[in-house]
Amino acid sequence: MYKLPMKRYLTYLFSLILVIAMSLVGAPAIAAPAPVELTGDYRQDTLAVVDSLRTAIQLPDGTPEKGVAQTQARKLINDFASRYRRDSSVLKLPSFTTMRTALNSLAGHYSSYPNRPVPQKLKDRLEQEFKQVETAISRGA
Repeated sequence: MYKLPMKRYLTYLFSLILVIAMSLVGAPAIAAPAPVELTGDYRQDTLAVVDSLRTAIQLPDGTPEKGVAQTQARKLINDFASRYRRDSSVLKLPSFTTMRTALNSLAGHYSSYPNRPVPQKLKDRLEQEFKQVETAISRGA
């Protein structure tokens, strides 16, 4: 049987311990957005959804947080749409129509291409629409 010299054995042991420690601690990364609970306050909910979706879109591809964020984003889109689509007080607001356009675009991408990253062109358009929504909310519309 082959015997390893003591120095080499200690090197392997140290490497193994280091790998185990790194896997337990993990490297800090951009965290997936915390689940957003809709409160019923349209302005607050809209800004929370925009923030959460923006974070989900900006996460680097291939990270485990990306999958969790996409799942949360799909649920959030459904929750937001189901809560406010029949609320007559928000249907005519510019912020709602723009928000609905953005949500439909992102939901369409997630349902058509679930395993593909969001294209840069769509990210840019969503960011523009999110800024329009935030501006309209700040104006009270």
